Amino acid sequence: MSQNTTMNPEIDNDEITIDLTELFMILWRRLHLIILAGIAMAMVAFIGTKLFITPMYTSVTKVYVLSKEEGSTSLTYSDVQTGTSLTKDYMELVKSRPVLEQVIAILNLDMKAEDLAGTITVDTPQDTRILRISVENEDPKKAKEIADAIREAVSIQIKEIMNADSVNIVEEGNLPTDPSSPSTLKNMMIGGILGVILAIGIIVLIYILDDTIKTPDDVEHYLGLNVLTSIPIQEGMKKSKKTKGLSTRQYTKNMKR
Repeated sequence: MSQNTTMNPEIDNDEITIDLTELFMILWRRLHLIILAGIAMAMVAFIGTKLFITPMYTSVTKVYVLSKEEGSTSLTYSDVQTGTSLTKDYMELVKSRPVLEQVIAILNLDMKAEDLAGTITVDTPQDTRILRISVENEDPKKAKEIADAIREAVSIQIKEIMNADSVNIVEEGNLPTDPSSPSTLKNMMIGGILGVILAIGIIVLIYILDDTIKTPDDVEHYLGLNVLTSIPIQEGMKKSKKTKGLSTRQYTKNMKR
């Protein structure tokens, strides 16, 4: 009975104490496994990117919209300010349904207007009046054809709806030679980081769940018993199954019997 009363109450409460120094040392000793996990996941990401993700190509075309005040024969500062403020309106026209449907009809594309709009990106370089239209497609030639067709269709819409004086071509759609996505290097980095995090998480989880008694200090800490002596195991001697450490709960049950 006296042995039962000397048991450490921490066992009954199932409290978990984490020694950060010991945990750090365990992670340090398992550093090679953590690195291998990161490399393995990076290789998985590389193979997955190459085999299962379709490369996409982006073609870019640019136009310059010029609008003059009615009856004016020269470009004024007011014209520049007005053109800059209207740039967002031009950007909306690029993805308007009439423009998209016209492009689909001209190129005989097998897609809906909403699907085509999802492949288009429109932006304006800062402090410019240049409209940059980017089109992404798995076929580089098709990406260029769509970009040029959109540029021609939106130029007509801008002139008719916005009464622009002219829409000048800055750049025709380029024929991309390298895919714009996916980024193999980026995916490998993400995979490597996830592999490292996963390996660290597993090691920490094993450390937290491991409640076996390994040292005399563990006996005193978890069971509240004083260790009178210990028998050293000869170096190189194989441990049998019977000599494996008991968990704290198993040891407590044996002591209560």
